[in-house]
Amino acid sequence: EDPALSIAGAVQSQKLAVRAISRLQALPGGDVKLLCDTVVENVRELTGYDRVMVYRFHEDEHGEVVAESRRADLEPYLGLHYPATDIPQASRFLFRQNRVRMIADCHATPVRVIQDPGLSQPLCLVGSTLRAPHGCHAQYMANMGSIASLVMAVIIIIGGDDEQTARGSISSAMKLWGLVVCHHTSPRFIHFPLRYACEFLMQAFGLQLNMELQLAHQLSEKHILRTQTLLCDMLLRDSPSGIVMQSPSIMDLVKCDGAALYYHGKYYPLGVTPTESQIMDIIEWLTMCHGGSTGLSTDSLADAGYLGAAALGDAVCGMAVAYITSSDYLFWFRSHTAKEIKWGGAKHHPEDKDDGQRMHPRSSFKAFLEVIKSRSLPWENAEMDAIH
Repeated sequence: EDPALSIAGAVQSQKLAVRAISRLQALPGGDVKLLCDTVVENVRELTGYDRVMVYRFHEDEHGEVVAESRRADLEPYLGLHYPATDIPQASRFLFRQNRVRMIADCHATPVRVIQDPGLSQPLCLVGSTLRAPHGCHAQYMANMGSIASLVMAVIIIIGGDDEQTARGSISSAMKLWGLVVCHHTSPRFIHFPLRYACEFLMQAFGLQLNMELQLAHQLSEKHILRTQTLLCDMLLRDSPSGIVMQSPSIMDLVKCDGAALYYHGKYYPLGVTPTESQIMDIIEWLTMCHGGSTGLSTDSLADAGYLGAAALGDAVCGMAVAYITSSDYLFWFRSHTAKEIKWGGAKHHPEDKDDGQRMHPRSSFKAFLEVIKSRSLPWENAEMDAIH
């Protein structure tokens, strides 16, 4: 290849990436969905793949397609969820080391590596872009109708600060938030300058996403702190029942369907709550089974081992409790939520974890609807921090 053409291609790729980054930076703040939608449009424009998706990892490690740009005749994957086992932990670790992975043709015959017999250890190909895909992954791609792919890691920094950065320990705070996944229905090779430009774009996307997530977290913390201050003021000025009877109330602290205060033998309910006799039974269970803790949170009282859960019905399913004293309690309740999840393929087991056994790629990617019952929305870490 003519070096002059190669340099011109690299310069053009960088210009396109800079233009895409400018579009990201021009977006209004506070809209992660718009940010993801813009990224897939720009990456598809840059690379020419048939389909580009933003694939986000949830807290339980399963993935969801949260943004997509595709060829009009292709089946949409937007909104589909995939079990954690579809991208094993080993693969996720590799994406932190080598953030861009291209497969030009999943049907291509792999070339065996020949190394010097004098070497004591096999060559490590972790950082190599020439590493052939695992046979299972190649079959997975073929089953999906994808021949070529380009996958890029989306890295964010969690809990990082200037001091950490100065010490060089920021890598320990890196989190694989998700992936930008490009698929093509025929073989496709992207030259290094364009891949490098895409990696540059992913770094900018990760930084922008990080700022949006931090901003949302800060706004949530401010709301919680303001509400906590008002509630504490009520406790000092009025009787404790004020945090239930007045506004704002403890229901404004976290998302819930009901809340209650049990103080000095009196019960103060608000919203959707158990009856007084039921709350006494719950308190007895807490004392017997969780007496040594400072609180409890569950999205299913039945799964937590409370035998009276069935009598509460769908109205009270999840519960968070904070102990004021050994005999005084604050409760928050959440109702049953019939949560619908669209899985990308009926042949899967969402509860499966990596077990080191041989992997078998799924043959079906047809959307499969799973309805989760007898659970409330889960309690987030920030909500539990607010309660305690």
